[in-house]
Amino acid sequence: MNTGVSMALMGTLAAVLVGALATACAPLLNAPGKAIQKPQLSDDRFIASDGTILPVRRWGPEKPPARAVLIALHGFNDYSNFFDEPGKYLAKHGIRSYAYDQRGFGASPGHGLWPGTQGLAGDLKQFTRLVRERHPGVPLYLLGDSMGGAVIMVAATDPDRPPDISPGALKADGIILVAPAVWGRITMPWYQRLALWLSVRIMPGVTLTGQGLKIMASDNIEMLRALGRDPLVIKATRVDAIHGLTDLMDEALDRAARFDPRALILYGRKDEVIPKKPTRLMLGRLPAAATVRQRVAVYKNGYHMLLRDLAADVIWKDIAHWIDDAATPLPSGAEKGAGEWIKNDDHR
Repeated sequence: MNTGVSMALMGTLAAVLVGALATACAPLLNAPGKAIQKPQLSDDRFIASDGTILPVRRWGPEKPPARAVLIALHGFNDYSNFFDEPGKYLAKHGIRSYAYDQRGFGASPGHGLWPGTQGLAGDLKQFTRLVRERHPGVPLYLLGDSMGGAVIMVAATDPDRPPDISPGALKADGIILVAPAVWGRITMPWYQRLALWLSVRIMPGVTLTGQGLKIMASDNIEMLRALGRDPLVIKATRVDAIHGLTDLMDEALDRAARFDPRALILYGRKDEVIPKKPTRLMLGRLPAAATVRQRVAVYKNGYHMLLRDLAADVIWKDIAHWIDDAATPLPSGAEKGAGEWIKNDDHR
């Protein structure tokens, strides 16, 4: 190909990109509407202040009252059913659990559309207040899985939170972060940042499946196959939703330095979804003053979907133990060596 033709093609490509950017569609943000009512909670639904109805699942001990209450937030493209097995296990240990389909996921309205960081955090604040009112005097815990963990980190450090919410804890007695999604842009290679920047401006509504990436999210293959058959699990993700998730992860990573509540943070060494680098950076940013009330456990054979791995019962047992007695070592012993792992920079 001669130089003239090459330059002509380069010019044409540049013109196409410029034209695409000039006529690009804006990312679609399905943010909550204005408040029109007081939030409500029934046995199977949570009605937010803007009237949006979010499905709710719950698990509880056969013989009430519960000795603790837990609110579980699912990860990206997942929904409340993620907590079915952990919820049943914790119920046998006297813990009542609630999980709802976050806005844009599962059976909630706007399936597949990104609701915005503050939309997700605002729903959590409302839901937490309602559960607290339903179970007065009972210790309340928040658990966030992956994206759910990032939502909790943002909500718990929100400088605009109402004054009746205790600093850093959303009136919770403890927070459990399971493989929190903190893969902020600062830890991404330049080509990933550029690709996201371009794609959200040129084709925000295009969907991606992630097929061919060869990422192993769990060693529980039967569970992964079941997710593939579940119509409520999102398989093809809009580019603008990925962009929104990245904004959320940016915010969660940035706020790690202010995340000071009593917390249990869990991560698997075989996690191929949320890399070790951002996880270590997040853990290293946690307030030094909060060290006495925050514990980190790193599971040697754990994958990203710790709560549904083949050895998930080990994690469930640790969670139940920590809720019951946060001062004594976890049964799994996963805390041992976690401090050295955080400081290690060998990328293993």
